[in-house]
Order: sequence, then C-alpha cells, then structure tokens
Amino acid sequence: MSGLQCLASENIWFDKPLYDEAEKCFYEGANGPPSQAKTALLPKGRQQRPRNRNSSSHAGGDQELVTRMKSMELENHTLHKVVAEMRAALQTLENRVATLEKSPAGVPSAKAAPVQAAPVKQVQNGDDEDEDDDMDLFGSDDEDDEEAERLKQERLDAYAAKKSKKPTLIAKSSLLLDVKPWDDETDMAKLEECVRSVQMDGLLWGASKLVPVGYGIKKLQITCVIVDDKVGTDMLEEEITKFEDLIQSIDVAAFNKI
Repeated sequence: MSGLQCLASENIWFDKPLYDEAEKCFYEGANGPPSQAKTALLPKGRQQRPRNRNSSSHAGGDQELVTRMKSMELENHTLHKVVAEMRAALQTLENRVATLEKSPAGVPSAKAAPVQAAPVKQVQNGDDEDEDDDMDLFGSDDEDDEEAERLKQERLDAYAAKKSKKPTLIAKSSLLLDVKPWDDETDMAKLEECVRSVQMDGLLWGASKLVPVGYGIKKLQITCVIVDDKVGTDMLEEEITKFEDLIQSIDVAAFNKI
C-alpha cells in the first residue's frame, strides 16, 4: 500500500483551521467587537464599579461645597446682624450723651437765675421802702449806711452758702471694650468673670455679649462707665491684660464723654 493510500485511510481533519476561523468570525459577529465582547464577559460588579466610584466622588464633592456655602451664608448673615445691633447701640449711646451734655448746662442755670435775682430785687425794694419810710430830715445817714452794709453782708453770706451747696459736675466717660481670647478653646465665661473682677473706685461695669470673629473664635464686648479723674483707659487696660492666660489683647471700640 502506498503512502497516499495510508493517509487516505487515516481519520485526520485537515480543514480544522478553516472551521476554527469560521467559528471565530461567527462569535465576533454575534458579540460585537472584541473589546465589547470582553467587556460583556466581565461580571456586572466589575463593569459598574468604576462608574459608581466616580459618581459617588462627584456627589460627595458637590455636597461638601453646598454645605460650605450654606455655612458661609449663615455666618455672613450673623455678622451683618451683629454689626446692625452694634450700630443701633452706638447710636443710642450717642443720643443719650448728647442729651446729658445739653441738660446739665442749660436747666440748672435757668432755674437758679430767678432764685438768685428775686431776693435781691425784693430786698432792694424793701430797702427803698425802708429808706422812704425812715427818712430822717434831720440827718441819720450813718444809721442807714450801717443797715445797708449789714443787709449787703447777709445777702453775700446767703449767696455763698447756696453756691457751696450746689453739686459739682463730675466728668465721666462711657467705654466699649473688645476683649479677644487666644483661640476658640478659651473659656469665655471664665474670661468675662476675670474682666469683671477688676474693681476700682470710679469704675462701673455694664452689659456684655459675645461677638463672632471667625474660625469659631468669639470676642467679648463689654461696656463700662469710668470717672475721668479716678480711672484712666491705660490703667484699665493694664489691669485687664494681667490675665494673660485667657486674654490676648484688648481694644477700646468706642469712647464717649458723658
């Protein structure tokens, strides 16, 4: 038997590469391009994971930006409100100081003038009447001079006594102080207690409030009235800044004469 006949009798598939190529083309046509076919064969979790990760990161960033914008708007609104309250309080203090400056100068003098003038006029009229009634045609000028001198001295003594009883005007000033802490962890209640513990003759503490500065830090705004001859601003600042563990600095925000 020849070699050709031996090969013909063997069960060999010579056309297998052609069938493999045809099968490959069939599956490529059914599943789309190779890249899409590979993607289609991947598990669903692995296909969607990158997309979910990007969308969640974008959503988280947008949410954080919206939260920050709302926080800034709220803080801005609070600052505007505090500034408006401070302006109203300052305007009220200015009006009160203007009223106090006008009233001591005009009212007492207007009331005191008639009281001082009336007795003099009455005494003078009385002197005239006495002089007319007691007129001595034969010469009693010495007695009249002594009586007039005595009445004049009595009027001078009465005027000096009345003037000594008149209260003197005491010069005072109204201060608005800004007391700043070191950081946002400072105990503001303890800070205010330390400030109010400063006591002097001629010093009177008033109302106070906490005003936001920024980054969670608040400053203490407190009012006080001082007697100018007894308490000075430099001396007051020196006493307050002794609490250096709590207080960073102190500023005089407003100064008005009373």
